[in-house]
Amino acid sequence: MSSKIKLAPTIRIGFGMTFALMVGIGMTSWLTMRRLNETNRLVSNSHEAIGSLHSLEKAIVATETKQLQFVMTQQGDFLDPYADGKLEVEAQIAQVEELTLGHPTQRENLEALQQLIAQDFAELDDRVALREQNREAELMVRMTFGNGKRTILDIQAAIAKMIELEERLLASRHAATESIARWAALVSIGGTSGAVALGVLLLVFISRKVVEPIGSVVQQIDGSSSEIAATVEQQEQAVRNQAAIANQTSTTMNELSASSRQSAEQAEAAAAGARSVLMMSEGGAQAVERTLEGMVALREKVAEIAMQISNLSDRANQIGAISGLVSDLANQTNMLALNAAVEAVRAGENGKGFSVVSQEIRKLADRSKGSADRINALVQDIQAAIGDTVAVTEQGTQTVEEGVQIAEETSQAFSGVTDAVDDIVLSSQQISLNAKQQASAIQEILTAMTSLNQAAQETATGIGQVRSGTNSLSDAAVLLKKIV
Repeated sequence: MSSKIKLAPTIRIGFGMTFALMVGIGMTSWLTMRRLNETNRLVSNSHEAIGSLHSLEKAIVATETKQLQFVMTQQGDFLDPYADGKLEVEAQIAQVEELTLGHPTQRENLEALQQLIAQDFAELDDRVALREQNREAELMVRMTFGNGKRTILDIQAAIAKMIELEERLLASRHAATESIARWAALVSIGGTSGAVALGVLLLVFISRKVVEPIGSVVQQIDGSSSEIAATVEQQEQAVRNQAAIANQTSTTMNELSASSRQSAEQAEAAAAGARSVLMMSEGGAQAVERTLEGMVALREKVAEIAMQISNLSDRANQIGAISGLVSDLANQTNMLALNAAVEAVRAGENGKGFSVVSQEIRKLADRSKGSADRINALVQDIQAAIGDTVAVTEQGTQTVEEGVQIAEETSQAFSGVTDAVDDIVLSSQQISLNAKQQASAIQEILTAMTSLNQAAQETATGIGQVRSGTNSLSDAAVLLKKIV
């Protein structure tokens, strides 16, 4: 090998030139294809524009025909086709406008054509209106001396002008397409030929300058590949042992994770049950509080009843006193009536009227005394009933006091139960939290062990691939040795 010529820079320069030439050919071909596609698109637009202009002319003629049929026959069946024809003309104009969007001259021609079409349609609409109004004379004048025929001729001339321009554009675009195609062929053939020639020169240079250095390196590769293969085999065995240990550890951690999750679920269930008991104990405590409040209110009501019964006893005593007074008054009235009767007997004839009055007073006194006796009997019955009510009320008061005491003791007991259950809930929640944290930690360890196991397996696979590559390298070295 000549000392003045460096192998690596020469190969890089040769491949770089080839690559640059191929990139240049590719870029040129890409740009050429873009221009060719654009030109083909313009050619397609010209063909479509010419077709749309012919369709527009046919649609205008068809619309004129439908209008003329209606004017001549005055049959309404021709009005709908006439309206459809106008819509078809508008659609064709929109299509032509879209296809000639990038050409200013055609845009101007299209605007002039639209004005002529608008004039023609205005004339047609006027004729239809005159025919619908049965204005025959005016209609004949408009058809005979109107501008309709001249306008349609101008429309056809404008369409022919646009078609002629599109045909000229189509011819120029065809010429441009052929020129671009020739340029693309020239670039492709010339560039490919240059690249092939450069590749042949580079291949000759490599065949002369690369084979001899390879011969001196093959011996080193052959000896080193054997040593690398032995070392890699030992590393592969060690990594496989490590992967087996990691796999066994992962299995153990899986079992521990399942047990931890089960413990966490049981702790959560216990916490939920304790929370339910806490809610029920709180409800019981609230019920006892309400019972205690009701007992206190009942005690107050019983006290009020006892007071009212005492007042009723006082009123009954007052009624008895009044009844006694009434009885005394009746006795005295009876005595007075008896004395009055005696005096009436003494008075003789003059005292007969007074005798009658005294008899009535005695009868009234007797009834008053009888009523007072009955009132006294009733008062005695009321006092006896009041006495019994007082006794029962006192027993009720004692019972209420005992109920209040029992409710207070129950409330205190529920308070103790609530505190105990609350402590159980807190403990269960703490146990559940610890179990969840343990499960999460075990899951993280399991993930890490899985990653470690996967990494060990990948390492073992990689070492196996390295061993395979080393063996292949050794075989290649032997093959190169044979070739060189």
